[in-house]
Amino acid sequence: MERKKNKQVQLFCRDFYGKIGKAVHDFNLIRPDDNILVGVSGGVDSLALLVTLAERAKSSKIPYKVYAAHIRSTVAEYETDTSYLQHLCDSLGVELILDTISAQVDPDSNKPMCFVCAWNRRKKLFQIAKRINCTKLALGHHRDDAITTLLMGMFFNGNMSSMPAQLPMFDGELTIIRPLIYIGKDEITQFATIRGFKEQVKRCKFESSTNRNRVEELIKQIESYAPEVRDSLFASMGNIKYDYLPVKMKVTEK
Repeated sequence: MERKKNKQVQLFCRDFYGKIGKAVHDFNLIRPDDNILVGVSGGVDSLALLVTLAERAKSSKIPYKVYAAHIRSTVAEYETDTSYLQHLCDSLGVELILDTISAQVDPDSNKPMCFVCAWNRRKKLFQIAKRINCTKLALGHHRDDAITTLLMGMFFNGNMSSMPAQLPMFDGELTIIRPLIYIGKDEITQFATIRGFKEQVKRCKFESSTNRNRVEELIKQIESYAPEVRDSLFASMGNIKYDYLPVKMKVTEK
């Protein structure tokens, strides 16, 4: 029984790393001698990204270097064990950079706390990447994040957009990459269990009351009678039939 379980774990991990390799290949996410900064929140998504990228770097035919950055917030009440992050990074041979933001919400802006905090954390990551000469910023967004973002844009913003596997920023000086784009949240949870990742000490109190969570719950409800809904939604982003949409696509001349 134990041998069978170990075999299942090996096959799962092979498939997990294979999907990351496929994303790297399909979207040309990593190039020779890239310096890649991984944004590490302390959640299992970013930990899985950090571990897999760092371990791939040791055997990859494409040489690249991985750095990690964790951004603390004085406003959002989440807490991550930074000593655990440091120990993990040391075991991987990855330099960990710690920094802090203080994101204050303007009452007149009507912007939710999550948006303000996320934007300021992202801004700090941009600054760190520039300071240590990283041309890639790797984020732990996965397939289900992309699906949820697609529906959020349609429901609340009247557009069809999501999370691209790579997104050039600042005239190409920095590129955001998402190597987990082919991997579902359930797979990341299983990988985290196998690797024994430590959970965050305290989760953010704002994270359960967002439109993102509501959309994710809606997807789960649909999934109860349409089990393949996540695969279909993800596939739809690469299969847009413009001629069968009631609104003409806007073309912007350069």
